[in-house]
Amino acid sequence: MAQVHATAIVDAKAELDAGVSVGPYTLIGPQARIGAGTTIGAHCVIEGRTTIGRDNRIFAFNAIGGPPQDKKYAGEPTELHIGERNTIREYCTLNTGTVQDSAVTHIGDDNWIMAYVHIAHDCQIGDRTTLANNTTLAGHVHLGDWVTVGGLTGVHQFVKIGAHVMVGFASAVTQDVPPFLLVDGNPLAVRGFNAEGLRRRGFTPERIAAVKQMHRALYRKGLPLDQAVQEIEALREQAPEARAEVALMLQFLAGVTRGVAR
Repeated sequence: MAQVHATAIVDAKAELDAGVSVGPYTLIGPQARIGAGTTIGAHCVIEGRTTIGRDNRIFAFNAIGGPPQDKKYAGEPTELHIGERNTIREYCTLNTGTVQDSAVTHIGDDNWIMAYVHIAHDCQIGDRTTLANNTTLAGHVHLGDWVTVGGLTGVHQFVKIGAHVMVGFASAVTQDVPPFLLVDGNPLAVRGFNAEGLRRRGFTPERIAAVKQMHRALYRKGLPLDQAVQEIEALREQAPEARAEVALMLQFLAGVTRGVAR
């Protein structure tokens, strides 16, 4: 049985699995589905077509599943999906999607979402990301796995940030950021690649060396983007142990929508 505080209001149509805990004065709407073991703090609002997986920790004063902040939104049945084992700290706002995109805002597994974070409509968040306090993601932003975003950072709509990127404090991200990079500032600047983060995640020296070569091709040789891509493609044969990393980079560069941060 779910444990619901006496002052919480949970619609009879909401679906709460066993072990869900709901704190004081929280409001849960009729279309919410919440997985086993998830805890929800006091004074939260969970509305809309919101699906929350297992073992999430949602702290107080969060607004989850509200309609998108998009003037084109006309009440269409869009959704918010949250995966498993996420931590969502206080005062975050997470909105549903729009029919102009996939109609679903998606947050993966094992993410660490700190206070006052805004995740707008149609954002697609991978796994094991860290969003520090006051991170603001505009609509249609995509974050790959293991991305870290520093506090007080704003990300422009439709921007894509590749896996393993670290974005520094108080940055303005207005262009797509390829995987593995270190970036910060306003205007944004590329400072290097995330070697320490890759080491902590168990990347071998050979794989890190290949990432360094990709960084050099994109940022240190003064090459046009198409020539840099050719050099990166050659690494498939030159560094077979890093084919997954090379494929990830090439796939990202092929899907750039707002220009590459260079």
